[in-house]
Amino acid sequence: MQVIDRIQREVKKLPVEFQIEVLSYIQYLLDIANQKEQTHEISEWANFSLDQAMRGMEDEEPLLG
Repeated sequence: MQVIDRIQREVKKLPVEFQIEVLSYIQYLLDIANQKEQTHEISEWANFSLDQAMRGMEDEEPLLG
């Protein structure tokens, strides 16, 4: 049995008030997952941008101040 099937089966046993709480908790978890995904995407983009900006600079002579 898949997890989603078990969740559905168990939630159906709960009173409506608790089903509403489960739904709220699911929405909370989705918000957290979306925030983590956005943070991961921003981090990947920042790393890519830095890599592109630095590309080729390793061959340059350092500037003497």
